[in-house]
Amino acid sequence: MTTTGPWRRAAAGAGLLAPDGTPGTTIFAEMSALATATGAINLGQGFPDTDGPAEVLAAARDAIAAGLNQYPPGRGTDPLRRAIAAHQQRWYGLGVDPEREVLVTAGATEALAATLLALVEPGDEVVTFEPYYDAYGALIGLAGGVHRTVPLRWPDFRPDLAELDAAVTDRTRVILVNSPHNPTGAVLEAAVLERIVALAIRHDAVIVTDEVYEHLLFDSARHTPIASLPGAADRTVSISSGGKTFSTTGWKIGWLTGPSDLVAAIVAVKQYLTYVNGAPFQPAIAVGLGLPDAVFAGIAANLAARREQLLAGLTAAGFGVSVPQAGYFVVADARPLGFTDGAELCRRLPELAGVVGVPVSAFCGPALADEVRPLVRFAFCKSEPVLAEAAHRLAALGRR
Repeated sequence: MTTTGPWRRAAAGAGLLAPDGTPGTTIFAEMSALATATGAINLGQGFPDTDGPAEVLAAARDAIAAGLNQYPPGRGTDPLRRAIAAHQQRWYGLGVDPEREVLVTAGATEALAATLLALVEPGDEVVTFEPYYDAYGALIGLAGGVHRTVPLRWPDFRPDLAELDAAVTDRTRVILVNSPHNPTGAVLEAAVLERIVALAIRHDAVIVTDEVYEHLLFDSARHTPIASLPGAADRTVSISSGGKTFSTTGWKIGWLTGPSDLVAAIVAVKQYLTYVNGAPFQPAIAVGLGLPDAVFAGIAANLAARREQLLAGLTAAGFGVSVPQAGYFVVADARPLGFTDGAELCRRLPELAGVVGVPVSAFCGPALADEVRPLVRFAFCKSEPVLAEAAHRLAALGRR
């Protein structure tokens, strides 16, 4: 039986079609299966192997015990919506109406899906930076949009403003901005953010931001939400989640904030996706968002120490490295080790070093994939003992 429909656009956008046009699997699934089969340390997937703040976990247990186990309100529970609004005010000075300008979602990915499906019509263009989180291509394809990209190049992953200017036109419906950025760990500078706002105003585009790593910043990096810039608030949908910050990725509690008319349009789509989700986890994430500044600083500092562990192991192995400003990942260059194909290296790494990574080419379309072919992404959101063993194994790679 031949299958057709929107799934094909989504699969093509995600690079999931085999040469014969049938559905395939992602490199992420392939690498995770390889790690399981070989017993290699899985630094390919971006999920922590330790739990988050005790207060957040306790709040979830209390909510379950109290019977908060049925459908929550469609826009999210009142405590969480108010906590999200308070968070935006506390950290960024953004005034958000919790009743009309906040929507709780099944993770940031559902927020992205509902937003693009609500705002993008077939043929509309969506501009992203590249490499990009793999879901972007699939979701743009599912909405029938046309994906345009602006490259972020090794080793600092900064966009060229002229290339950004050329990518955004009157055909652009959405400029989708991921900062802090996955997979590179780059944080976009003020000049780039300001240019995005100016282009959105000039071409009457909506800005959608993916800010899930907003609190996982290192060294002197600072996160500036585009919605906080002059002229941006009335055309920006800001997306984040509690999964990365609080090491609760499996709970899938995300959210978006934005102008009430845009949020209402997104709600109309979201109600036919998951409808609602995570009732006992919503009050727990509300507790997390209200934790003291010192807790957030401690989370970032702990992750920064683990970044240093992985950087040391990769450097000792002989990789070139790009030091991330934020997030969960390090991008490494395999050329100093004699490898020009990151995908090939990733398939051999379990044998060579007992570690799994993911090629950065998996985050790119065909045009940029050749340019990033030697690059590999490794996750450092793992426990210190796991990273210590991974660093030891990787160092041995350099002595082979």
